[in-house]
Amino acid sequence: MPSRVLLLPGDGIGPEILAEAVKVIKMLRRSHGLNVTLEEGLVGGIAIDEMGDPLPGETLALARGADAILLGAVGGPKWDSLDMPMRPEKGLLRLRSELGLFANLRPAVLYPELEAASPLKPEVVAGLDILIVRELTGGIYFGEPRGIKILENGEREGFNTLVYRESEIERIARTAFRIAMTRKRQVCSVDKANVLESTALWREVVGRIAQDFPDVQLTHMYVDNAAMQLVRRPKQFDVIVTTNLFGDILSDLAAMLSGSIGMLPSASIDHQGKGMYEPIHGSAPELTGRNVANPLATILSVALMLRYSLSELQLARRVEEAVHNVLRKGMRTLDIHTPGMRKVSTHEMGDAVVAAVG
Repeated sequence: MPSRVLLLPGDGIGPEILAEAVKVIKMLRRSHGLNVTLEEGLVGGIAIDEMGDPLPGETLALARGADAILLGAVGGPKWDSLDMPMRPEKGLLRLRSELGLFANLRPAVLYPELEAASPLKPEVVAGLDILIVRELTGGIYFGEPRGIKILENGEREGFNTLVYRESEIERIARTAFRIAMTRKRQVCSVDKANVLESTALWREVVGRIAQDFPDVQLTHMYVDNAAMQLVRRPKQFDVIVTTNLFGDILSDLAAMLSGSIGMLPSASIDHQGKGMYEPIHGSAPELTGRNVANPLATILSVALMLRYSLSELQLARRVEEAVHNVLRKGMRTLDIHTPGMRKVSTHEMGDAVVAAVG
């Protein structure tokens, strides 16, 4: 029986970059035996415009029935004036929560061909290969109570709740340690245990789970120091495990070390390996319709999907090598272009990867 893949193009450049990833999937299906069917749904701003809900029931039903989900991007200034529960990003948060996608895997890898595109010196970032494991369905983004209230003096006060249950920390910690066993066997747990009780518990629980993985070296680091160290000496890290909020921020910082946020994919998975795969760069409305956006993060998200949800390891490696090949040939979209390289469009980059996949 074929695996079911749900396509969610979303907003902004989402449809453009997803179209290039779909070309790669169809090539794998046509020439390499990938047994998948493709369905499509609405999420985010386009879903608000057409159905009045950032996550329509029809889309959620399709997502529940899919083996994997491939997302473009959601959001944009068009919807910024909406009430918070109706914004495009809320559809994405609800989707993660409803599907139990608690583990967000965000690799930050610097290809040798892109060392000149990194803002840091080559000797600092050459060989960079970090994986940030971010807890995705808990923490301050989901904690209750939350809202904006009016105080007795008429002043407004905004409030959010940072809360973590022990079980939530245990499962993300185990995910990080298991992945570390396949890498360099190093985990750095990032928290703010000196001032936040919720992350004091985080540190305690991660330390306890580490006892089940004696071959993995565990270190702890406060989030402010971790941000500094990612810029100062990023190659000291292998796997970083951290909270929803801290992971959101640190993964974007790490993304820039790789030369462009347009190069980095992500996976959000549940305890059985079902996942949603997406680039981390957002909808980039200023690039929409210009045929200049970088599709490589979305194409690399296909590789993660093949690896984690579809168990097609050889095809995953084939896609990753195809991306590497086009970079070796000097092809660059606007965001990673440097003098002497060949500047190509979104469509041209997608076509080049398809050709390299063969």
